[in-house]
Amino acid sequence: MRKPDVIVIGAGIVGAACAHALANAGQSVLVLDARLGGATNAGMGHLVVMDDNPAELAISQASLTQWHAWAPRMAAEAPSTAFTHCGTLWVAADAQEMQEAEHKRARLHAHGIACELLSAPQLAALEPVLRPGLHGALRVGGDSMVYAPNAAEWLLGHASTPIQVENLRVSRIEGRRLHCQDGSVREGGAVLLAAGIHATQFCPELPIRPKKGHLAITDRGGAVVRHQLVELGYVKNAHQTEGTSVAFNLQPRPTGQWLLGSSRQFDTLDPAVDNAVLAKMLRRAIEYVPSLAERNAIRTWTGFRAATPDGLPIIGRHPEHEHLWLAVGHEGLGVTTAPATASLIASSMLGTAAPMDPTPYAPTRFVQEHAA
Repeated sequence: MRKPDVIVIGAGIVGAACAHALANAGQSVLVLDARLGGATNAGMGHLVVMDDNPAELAISQASLTQWHAWAPRMAAEAPSTAFTHCGTLWVAADAQEMQEAEHKRARLHAHGIACELLSAPQLAALEPVLRPGLHGALRVGGDSMVYAPNAAEWLLGHASTPIQVENLRVSRIEGRRLHCQDGSVREGGAVLLAAGIHATQFCPELPIRPKKGHLAITDRGGAVVRHQLVELGYVKNAHQTEGTSVAFNLQPRPTGQWLLGSSRQFDTLDPAVDNAVLAKMLRRAIEYVPSLAERNAIRTWTGFRAATPDGLPIIGRHPEHEHLWLAVGHEGLGVTTAPATASLIASSMLGTAAPMDPTPYAPTRFVQEHAA
């Protein structure tokens, strides 16, 4: 049996996108997945341009372009991917946040990203479920959402070269050889590790910390929300490096339900719902959408983001292992940035021109920091 050119560990959205890109480039690809579940299954599927630094903006903007290119095919071939052009409203609770909305608009406009400031009356007219007294919002119309588990399945099943997938748990990486828990061995030309929070089981030297998050979904209701709603304070909470934080994030689902986030807790892998954190998150959401109190949360769950010290993913060849590539550490942006991650990985593995400057995401940056 011919050895695959590349073996990908992990069939989440990042691993699936990388496998898709490599197969489209003519590589034979084998994907191994332990079915442990990860951020792809737990997250909200928000496709959002983030601009906290130039590297984050570059990878999220390039990825959104690819998501929009995929959208017509996904809609035709797999409607269950539920790709929706909902846009994002970054909601400003006070004058200071409205000023941040103006700064954000200027940064996005400078990179050709369409967005507009909304006054308080305009915001109230667009989304009447929001409480009175808010100062306005920034509307980013190109942001979207997708049901990530089904999008990953579509990527694995719709490459120009068929992708082989095995439900198999890898226990050890040894060069090009992968030792599996059932005693079998797989060998390929190269190995790509895209296992999210589980990546440190194979490479404990990677500077990845778990960030636990809670989510809740409500029953159906009559009130309509048209956009993904996020408080501007989310950015500040998302970049805390210690402690527990919550922020208002509401996503309307096609079913009429509302999906709610978000929370962040560090250095725990306990999947149990923390009722105190969940209650704090829901109270925060009710502050923005009072009628939420009339709905029932019919399901709650948790997931784990794989966070790096600088908030950027680790993409490229492992500094110490010639045949091992990394696509890990995407924190809460794995679904958004999977397409550009895949393009960077494919160019790195195949020696073709990179679609963007790969330096900010290079695994070597942490080796250099450690040496200094």
